Amino acid sequence: MTEKIVKSTKEWKEVLTPDQYEVCINKGTEPPFSGKYYNTKETGTYKCSCCGEELFKSDTKYDSGSGWPSFWKPLADEKIEYITDDSYGMIRTEVNCKKCGAHLGHVFDDGPKPTNLRYCINSVSLELDKNDE
Repeated sequence: MTEKIVKSTKEWKEVLTPDQYEVCINKGTEPPFSGKYYNTKETGTYKCSCCGEELFKSDTKYDSGSGWPSFWKPLADEKIEYITDDSYGMIRTEVNCKKCGAHLGHVFDDGPKPTNLRYCINSVSLELDKNDE
């Protein structure tokens, strides 16, 4: 198992943009239809923008109409940390990078087959490593 990355607030602020810090560390959300990856069709592997952990493949990305990049499965369940989120008067499942704890977004059970899951992820929490898949 990969060792967990732990950084102080000061260390994260030194390596992340203000938007990355707000979403990934403060568990914020970028506005819908504003992120750099919500509409991209490029192939490759989506990595955590905080630690570089590979999280999603482009062949599992689809247009959910939600305004955020959506995937029907992660690269591996072991790469994702699932946390019950009861903020804003609703119960959702938050997804974080298991390696560094960065907030990625949420997962919902209204996605396409075969998983019926929709990983609704903030673009700012991802970096696309483009390749020919």
